[in-house]
This record gives sequence, C-alpha cells and structure tokens, in this order.
Amino acid sequence: MDHNYEKKGVSALYMRNFVFGVEDSLVSTVGLLSGIAVADTDLRTIILTGVVLIFVEAFSMAVGSFLSESSAEEYLHQRKKMHALPIMASIIMFFSYFIAGFVPLSPYIVLPVTSALPLSIGFSLAALFLLGILGAKITKRNIFRGGFRMFIIGGLALLVGIIAGQLSHLVGA
Repeated sequence: MDHNYEKKGVSALYMRNFVFGVEDSLVSTVGLLSGIAVADTDLRTIILTGVVLIFVEAFSMAVGSFLSESSAEEYLHQRKKMHALPIMASIIMFFSYFIAGFVPLSPYIVLPVTSALPLSIGFSLAALFLLGILGAKITKRNIFRGGFRMFIIGGLALLVGIIAGQLSHLVGA
C-alpha cells in the first residue's frame, strides 16, 4: 500500500473523530440545555445536567469510537491484532466531545438562565461555523461554504432540542 495513501487514511480517521466529537457535543449539549432551559428548569439543574451529559457522553462516544474503529480495522485486515489507531481515535473523540461540551454550558455557569440561553446557542452556532471553516481549510475547500454547511446542518439539529423543550413545557411535562 502507498505510504502517502496510508498516512492520509490515518489523518482522515483522526479528523473524522475530531469533527464528529465536536459537532455532536455542541449540538447535543446545546440542544439538551436549551430544551430544559426553555422549560423553566432552575440554573443548578441545568448546570448539573450539562456536566453529567458532557462526562457521560464524552466517555460513551470514545468507547463507541474505539469499538467501531477496532471493528473496521479487524474487518479490513482480517485479524484481531490491537492497533494504536482505534485507541488514538477514541482519545481524540473523548477530548473533542468533552472540551466542545463546555462551549454551550459556559454561559450557564456565569449568567442567569435568561441571559445564558441565547449566548449558549450563539456560542454553539459560532463554534459550528468555525468547525466547518477548519474542516474546509484542511480539505482545501471553500471555507465559507464549509462554515455555512456546518452552521446550517448543526443549527437544524440544535433546533430540535429547543423545540422539544418548548413542547414539553407547553404540555406540562
């Protein structure tokens, strides 16, 4: 196998886990936090929920990354030998999810819910846009198209959490 092709495959593996971890963390965390914030949940519960979500999901995503990447390695190479790539991919997944989760949570740590909610959403959308720019820059695509693609797709996913929170609040759940 061509060494350059193999090196690109490793880079793609790491990039895939980084982008997936950051995007999923931003969307899941802001969606959950926004959903419970619009349902008139107290600030302490919002922060506790956010911290628990970030820890549990970062670990869960890392485990999922390790298991899926290990399975793919075993399938591709038809052996069960442990490779460092799935371990490194899972570490990247963990830290990208963990760190990105504090972007939407941080406003709640220092502000009241009514002020934190729009900032949490704004910070998350800005981070999604920057993630899209970064991905486009690395892949040598149009950075604004990459930024807007991530912003719009991630923003739509984020909207689902907000709508779910509003609906549950309206029906008194």
